[in-house]
Amino acid sequence: MADQQALDEVVRFTSDLIRIDTTNRGGGDCRERPAAEYAAARLAEAGLEPTLLERTEGRTNVVARIEGTDPSADALLVHGHLDVVPADAANWSVHPFSGEVRDGVVWGRGAVDMKNMDAMILAVLAAWARAGVRPRRDLVVAFTADEEASAEDGSGFLADRHPHLFEGCTEGISESGAFTFHDGGGRRIYPIAAGERGTAWLTLTARGRAGHGSKPNRSNAVTRLAAAVARIGAHEWPLRLTPTVRAALSELAVLYGLDADLDDPDATDDFLDKLGPAAALVRPTVRNSANPTMLSAGYKVNVIPGAAVAHVDGRYVPGGEDEFRATLDELTGPDVDWEYQHHEVALQAPVDSPTFARMRAAVEEFAPEGHVVPYCMSGGTDAKQFSRLGITGYGFAPLKLPEGFDYQALFHGVDERVPVEALHFGVRVLDRFLRTA
Repeated sequence: MADQQALDEVVRFTSDLIRIDTTNRGGGDCRERPAAEYAAARLAEAGLEPTLLERTEGRTNVVARIEGTDPSADALLVHGHLDVVPADAANWSVHPFSGEVRDGVVWGRGAVDMKNMDAMILAVLAAWARAGVRPRRDLVVAFTADEEASAEDGSGFLADRHPHLFEGCTEGISESGAFTFHDGGGRRIYPIAAGERGTAWLTLTARGRAGHGSKPNRSNAVTRLAAAVARIGAHEWPLRLTPTVRAALSELAVLYGLDADLDDPDATDDFLDKLGPAAALVRPTVRNSANPTMLSAGYKVNVIPGAAVAHVDGRYVPGGEDEFRATLDELTGPDVDWEYQHHEVALQAPVDSPTFARMRAAVEEFAPEGHVVPYCMSGGTDAKQFSRLGITGYGFAPLKLPEGFDYQALFHGVDERVPVEALHFGVRVLDRFLRTA
């Protein structure tokens, strides 16, 4: 059991990490090293030997290994990223890098994404060092750079250039799972991530004939691009249920006492409607998606440009990439080319594994009123890069949240914050799981 010092430390560690500004603006504009050095110092205090690694100066990663008691067991990767997305202080109730603790809540950028989990990991390992605890299996702990952009300086670099550090790892845990989801009807659901949609950020380019804006032009690049973007935005993607999503829907059907014909698309959509707010856990992951997000063309109102560019945030379900590509070819048509700006695989993890069962048991021990269900993330995490090493990834960053606390809306949102009690719960659950994982 995590001691009182661990409960105090997780709050302090979270606050300290938030105060270290690791804003990732993309294009290499970030410096994680101060946060990496902070994490490494805490690991060293816990008797570990952390290694600091950089692909680019200042973009620092930290890796350490904790030896388990069962040398025959596969190792477990426990990872969290150190960078955060930008925050405009003018829009916040408190300064986003203050780490202020007010009314039982820790405020600041990274409070949920994901310096809270980084702090939980550090607090658990510090408590183990005091108590002389060792886990059953080897644990490899990694704090990464660059997750909020391409991961080229973070998990991608580690997986490609330092795979030996993860020797024996077959599974991993990281962000976005085991948090309280209140359904508005008194039920408390704890979704544990066992999958991620693939990332397909696209650049669309339309080419045409440049000319004077006052004259007819049937080869107008802007018109061609606009038509393609409109088709993409209006497209209705077909239902595609993966094993993880099927498992989620089946467990929710039991919880809500509903019948679910998951082989009938119309019936499945009706079933999702009957779930009410809980449908939000699965609705974004039952289909591929493609959302136009950026447009760029021209330089003067009376000049028709020869090219126009758009960007699309595409995501595809596990097993859905071929359909995604074929559909984009059709929607863009012959006058618009598209290519991947950033592309990462979709992931799927078994929900009947011993590891998932242990995560479920750890949550249920400290939240017996809760209902654990598997789910697939609509976005992605560093688990994508670590999957190159054959590591199966789960989302498990436990938080017990009060009703009305919109956890998912705070990811990249204004006034990001986390309750102190949620951090305490997270430390207890993570300690319980990691001891027996």
